[in-house]
Amino acid sequence: MSDVLISHDGPITHIRLNRPNAMNAITNEMHTFLDKAFDDFATDDTQLIAVVSGAGDRAFCAGSDLKDGIGKHYPRGGYAGLIERFDLAKPVIAAVNGFALGGGFELALACDLIIASDTASFGLPEPLVGAVALGGGLHRLPRQIGLKQAMGLILTSRRVSAEEGHRLGFVHEVVTADNLDEAVANVCADILKGAPIAVQASKMTVQKGLAEDSVADAMAAQETYQEFAKWRQSDDAVEGISAFTEKRKPVWTGK
Repeated sequence: MSDVLISHDGPITHIRLNRPNAMNAITNEMHTFLDKAFDDFATDDTQLIAVVSGAGDRAFCAGSDLKDGIGKHYPRGGYAGLIERFDLAKPVIAAVNGFALGGGFELALACDLIIASDTASFGLPEPLVGAVALGGGLHRLPRQIGLKQAMGLILTSRRVSAEEGHRLGFVHEVVTADNLDEAVANVCADILKGAPIAVQASKMTVQKGLAEDSVADAMAAQETYQEFAKWRQSDDAVEGISAFTEKRKPVWTGK
């Protein structure tokens, strides 16, 4: 599909929204294609990280294409195939250059990390057109930056810069636009140093633990989490200790 480009760089899947003339706004057809792209990523054992980006330098994604109508029934993964994909253990990174507004901001918030250029900006402007953000932003933003700061952005529809996003805590790193691809590649390289099964177990333990009532409850429950239990019994958990004691580089098998 020309509106969404999928490519692979070793174990990294790149998913690029490709409508730069429309600020990479998402059409109803794109939701279905993106859902399949994330399905393929999730089930391909050779692919370990997904990077989501937008073509051009104006926008990561300006949300839904209103000319195409507002979708009432999204695919299994939800808006953009990702918003309601709560079982994806592999890391997903948003590389944000330009505007990330409305559904575009919600797509970025659904990723595990946001790396942004210094030209990026973020906001949930739906109330300005009489709408409500329905793609998880009203729930993710308070959890990621705290209630009062989130309410300030949500109620005023204010747009914030990448630097302010970094200060608030939802942006991981801010770089110049020319260095965005390099910064993303460096973070991917750091993630790939770890055992994939341990990285995935760590991600899902954090996410599931946040749903527990307390830290004590989360620590008590983590042994029951599927990804945590899988890591406990993995060859890579043994390999990591062996490599450390033998002073060699570990060889991960993902098992």
